[in-house]
Amino acid sequence: MELETGRVTDRHPPFRYAALTRVWFSDTDAQGVVYYGRYLPYFDHARFEYQRHLGVLRQWVGDREFVMRAVVVEYEAPARFDDLLEVFVRTVRIGRTSVTTELAAYRVADDMLMCRSAQTVVLIDVATRRPVPIPDSYRAAIEAFEGRPLR
Repeated sequence: MELETGRVTDRHPPFRYAALTRVWFSDTDAQGVVYYGRYLPYFDHARFEYQRHLGVLRQWVGDREFVMRAVVVEYEAPARFDDLLEVFVRTVRIGRTSVTTELAAYRVADDMLMCRSAQTVVLIDVATRRPVPIPDSYRAAIEAFEGRPLR
């Protein structure tokens, strides 16, 4: 069994999965708040844990890999050193070659929304760097967990 730093949750529907992360001193700027660029690694961590939980993380390692196509980030409130954040993640769309996820980071102590994001990744062939179709097994695992078709 592989350990996860995330969990299935119903705390913030429609999200069904979240991963925990802590704000380290190196994540903060001169103002003592999380440097805006540090949210992307928090979101990556949650997305990878979500994929690990669904058993699809290893499907795209090797001759195929996901690459980031688009990211939208909205900052809502400042997180500070040692805050524990719960980062929620869900898949909202699976296209022919792309997957779009939504993420939201909440401070655990007061359940305040800190930051949210929408991200689209594209599956590519590593050798050609061209898009390739999302495998049916990947789509099936995500749709089964999310409880609905994601086309």
